Amino acid sequence: MKLKFFFLLALSCITTFTIAQQKPAFWNDIQNFKKKDSLNAPAKGGILFIGSSSFTKWTDLEKVYKDYGAINRGFGGSTLVDVNRYVKDIVFPYQARQIIIYCGENDIAGGASAIETLDRFASLFTSIRNNQPDVPLAYISIKQSPSRTKFSSAFLHANALIKEFLTHYKATQFVEVDSKMHNKNGSLRPELFLSDMLHMKQPGYDIWIKEITPHLLKK
Repeated sequence: MKLKFFFLLALSCITTFTIAQQKPAFWNDIQNFKKKDSLNAPAKGGILFIGSSSFTKWTDLEKVYKDYGAINRGFGGSTLVDVNRYVKDIVFPYQARQIIIYCGENDIAGGASAIETLDRFASLFTSIRNNQPDVPLAYISIKQSPSRTKFSSAFLHANALIKEFLTHYKATQFVEVDSKMHNKNGSLRPELFLSDMLHMKQPGYDIWIKEITPHLLKK
């Protein structure tokens, strides 16, 4: 009986320890941002870029937009749910003068519908505006890519829903990049993508720079 008691006690301790050790998705990415800020905190009032891997892999984003005080806090693989989970860590501290969002692609690829993606975006938007009621916000359209053609209709639907949603709020913009990444006949341009046919090469980012820059607020 004693042996059984000690076995159950040990099992309980192990289970408790395991649960305590579990971290939410992307927890390490957020801790890395915090460590980076502790060593060299960005000036408040910059332009904050948040979202998924298209920002993460845009490694020279802060250099490209240095004169705008750009802060890149994209973390790869994230969904709108993930970004909203960490909004207090990657948005609120910077008190940005403008926020640029690219996220939603992974939501749909992960099984969310266009309407669910809109709802998730609305939750993130509300979280941000509750903290900074007047902060200008721009949403970059979800891009289509050769490796995710089966989601193309859902991507386009989500873009349309989010674009319409933003028309109801002041100081918001919808930045259309997807259509600029197609040939004149509407076909995708695989030469803009890395070998995974998902993430972009520099020519893809050059298109983004051309479309995003006119929407950025200068100091």
